[in-house]
Formats: sequence, C-alpha cells, structure tokens
Amino acid sequence: MGGVEATRRLLADRPGLQVVVLTSFSDQEQVLDAVDAGAVGYLLKDADPTDLVDGVRAAAAGQSPLDPKVARALLTRRTTQAPQDQLSDREREVLGLVADGLANKQIARHLGISERTVKAHLTSVFQRIGVTDRTQAALWAERNGLRRPRG
Repeated sequence: MGGVEATRRLLADRPGLQVVVLTSFSDQEQVLDAVDAGAVGYLLKDADPTDLVDGVRAAAAGQSPLDPKVARALLTRRTTQAPQDQLSDREREVLGLVADGLANKQIARHLGISERTVKAHLTSVFQRIGVTDRTQAALWAERNGLRRPRG
C-alpha cells in the first residue's frame, strides 16, 4: 500500500495521530494527495537527518514540517498558469466524464467521438495535469472543480 492510503488508514484508526510523510516524491499531486489524506507534514528522504528529526519534533509540537523543495513546488504551482486553463474545452469535458466514472467506450459514445480520440485526449490531459492514471485524474478533476454537474 502507498503512503497516502497508509495515512488514511492510520488516521481512521487513530484520529489524533500526527502523520509526517517521508518519501522521495516531491511532485505537487503527491503532496496534495498526502495532505488531503490527513498528513500534517511532508519530508523528503534525501533530507539531512537532523532536518528529519526536527520535522518529527515540529509535527509533535503541532506544526506542519514541509521540505523546502516541496514548498517550492507548491509555490511554483500557485504562480504558473493553472493546468485546467491549459486544457481544451473537449479535454475538460472528457476529464469530467472520467471523474463521473465513465469508461472510454462510454465517453466516446456520449460525445460522439471515437474511443481512440478519447484515449488521445486522456493522454494529453494526464500529461498536462501531471497524473499517471484515471483515478488520479478523477481526483484531480474533483479537487479542481472540473467534475461535471449531475443531471
């Protein structure tokens, strides 16, 4: 199981627990997923051992330790164009349908396009928003308000 799922399970069993993620991944989606799961801090494995100890102590004291590389990645995200603004209308539509749980074949039928075209749109979307699979894309769409309204 991954760190995000482990964080969710730990906090489900022990709600007051302070979870600090220790990982080698510093991409924005991984960090946001960990924070959404309830982590209070995010440190990288290549950090100096003293910084790791300080981070654990900071979390125990009610603070949120964040590796400087991770902080930079998150700040950079806020100063660059939002990924959803880089998506075409059709890509946003396809992503919304993925978030609704539709398979590629269903999306193709719904939009009147080929399944191959759906796959091409998804490849582009995944690259632009920085995810690697449908589940991450659906979560990203939900987090960024791109899920289609029901009805």
